[in-house]
Amino acid sequence: MTQTPSRSYPPGTEYPFGPIPAHEAAEHYHRIAADRPMSRMTMPYGGDVWIIHRNAVARTMLSDARFVREPFRTGERVVPYFVEFPDFLRSTIQFEDPPQHTRLRRLVQTAISPKRVKAMRDSAREFANQLIDRMVAEGDSANLVTEYNVPLPVQMLANLLGVPPEDRAKFESWSHALLAVANMDDQQRAQNMGELYVYLMDMVAKRRGDPRDDLISSLANARDKDDSLTDEEILPIAMILMVGGFDNTANFIGTGVMALLNSPAQLELFRSDPDGLAPTAVEEVLRHGGFATGAPVGGGGGLVPFVATEDVELDGQLVAKGDALLVDPAAASHDGIALPDDDRFDITRKDNPHLTLSYGLHHCLGAPLARMEVQVALSELFKRLPALRLTGDVVVDYDNLTRPITQMPVAW
Repeated sequence: MTQTPSRSYPPGTEYPFGPIPAHEAAEHYHRIAADRPMSRMTMPYGGDVWIIHRNAVARTMLSDARFVREPFRTGERVVPYFVEFPDFLRSTIQFEDPPQHTRLRRLVQTAISPKRVKAMRDSAREFANQLIDRMVAEGDSANLVTEYNVPLPVQMLANLLGVPPEDRAKFESWSHALLAVANMDDQQRAQNMGELYVYLMDMVAKRRGDPRDDLISSLANARDKDDSLTDEEILPIAMILMVGGFDNTANFIGTGVMALLNSPAQLELFRSDPDGLAPTAVEEVLRHGGFATGAPVGGGGGLVPFVATEDVELDGQLVAKGDALLVDPAAASHDGIALPDDDRFDITRKDNPHLTLSYGLHHCLGAPLARMEVQVALSELFKRLPALRLTGDVVVDYDNLTRPITQMPVAW
């Protein structure tokens, strides 16, 4: 890895930066992007990395095949990041490069089609209302995370994969455990990994001989001309969908709820047409929701890194061969360039080029499903419980790679 001397940046453009009021954080990001396209910093794990701040530069990098993840996948390099990446994630499609990534993605997309996701919307709406019915039947308050935000995407992901109802408690437990990075020892993690692999291998074997209308069946029987997926390829695909398919979505739901509750005018507008406004509202939650919750915002975050395979100049900055770099999606959404008034929470915003779900070759495979689930979750919740309000502090688990919201006390 090419070493670049540490730089001192002009006052007011420091990066990373500690939690400050959201409007100040947006202004800080504006100053950084005006000063430079990216910053160099040393991560707690994996050493130095360039962090991209400008939206257009991020899109250029994410579309450029000269930036790869192979050194991380093979173990040649430690992933430069804020927390330690679990080893099993490096075996998933997320860390593959073309042509293998292209092949796997093509086969997986035949299984996760827009048609399949569209067909799931009615079942998502039905289950959301079942969860709300249960909360109302049990009183006038709840921890929204455990009673709504998590169960909805878990149910949808379990339906998608074909996990039967009787196995869904184990399914959720395994998924949570696999992403823990500080509160589980190696033996516990290995046990969960082993149980999950055995379970998934058994599912794949059964679905090859007896296919059903689920994703495991589609993956087990996927064909593209003479090509198909092996068991060794199906398992990591199922794993990445499983571990990323509900923690992140549950967080998006929780962030959306907090952002709307903290924005009275936007909440009133959303209540006037929840179904009609859900698509644009969810995009704005993905882009700016973390800034609209009322909590302080710190500068320092990113998508999974890449490594440059040759010297590349990005917006005037030389990235040397072997340098690692990643995109900070919060910065890219608040660079003061990509869209007007980017410091404002606007659920009617039409042009919303955020990068929360990445872009280009590595655009999130589950993005259509996540978007649908968050749209349904927010629209059904505020239709049924228009007086919903927070009644206590929201708690986040910072010892987990996805930093899930674990407590959100609400009443209605």
